[in-house]
Amino acid sequence: MAFVFRTVAQLAGMLLSLLGWVLACLTNYLPHWKNLNLDLNEMETWTQGLWQVCVVQEEVGRQCKDFDSFLALPVELRVSRILMFLSHGLGLLGLLVSGSGLDCLRVGERQRKWKKRLLILGGVLFWTAGVGVLVPVSWVAHVTVQEFWDETLPEVVPRWEFGEALFLGWFAGFSLLLGGCLVTWAACCTQAPLAAGQHPAADTQNLRHPLEMKNTRLTV
Repeated sequence: MAFVFRTVAQLAGMLLSLLGWVLACLTNYLPHWKNLNLDLNEMETWTQGLWQVCVVQEEVGRQCKDFDSFLALPVELRVSRILMFLSHGLGLLGLLVSGSGLDCLRVGERQRKWKKRLLILGGVLFWTAGVGVLVPVSWVAHVTVQEFWDETLPEVVPRWEFGEALFLGWFAGFSLLLGGCLVTWAACCTQAPLAAGQHPAADTQNLRHPLEMKNTRLTV
């Protein structure tokens, strides 16, 4: 029964981490980190992401333009690009490392210590990848709130608001964190099953006692 719970926890952690990694990749490239609705023209909506800004018009459709310069971007967007790429790499590495340490794989069945270390390392990589998503998303959201309530700007100036990609990024980050917790818990808080051909120490001692007694009687 313990082996079943351990395997289920490992697979659940891997699936959550994979879901979070895929959603983090989508969050990085979606141009919906910020939304801007113009009061003067309700048929026109602006969206902004890490890589481009788009305008949606009912008559023309969507038109997007990439940012011309990386250095000309605000500091939160520049750091967000770097952190998102680091999160993608760490998440992918965590999937590969944790996948190698799963108990359901026959590879390395007799090297339980190494598989446990791989699971723990994978969980740490998932945590780091989750933080790498939550930090830029929360930072952009914080700057958006500050600009929205900036009293120095005239009231007629349009204000940016939260886009759908921010909520998707929060969900991706928490999925990676939860997946890393499950993988690490399965590695540290549950007992690994014995490999084929191995027996518990207590059973081995119980088997040796009758043999020793039998040999003693034969000697006498």
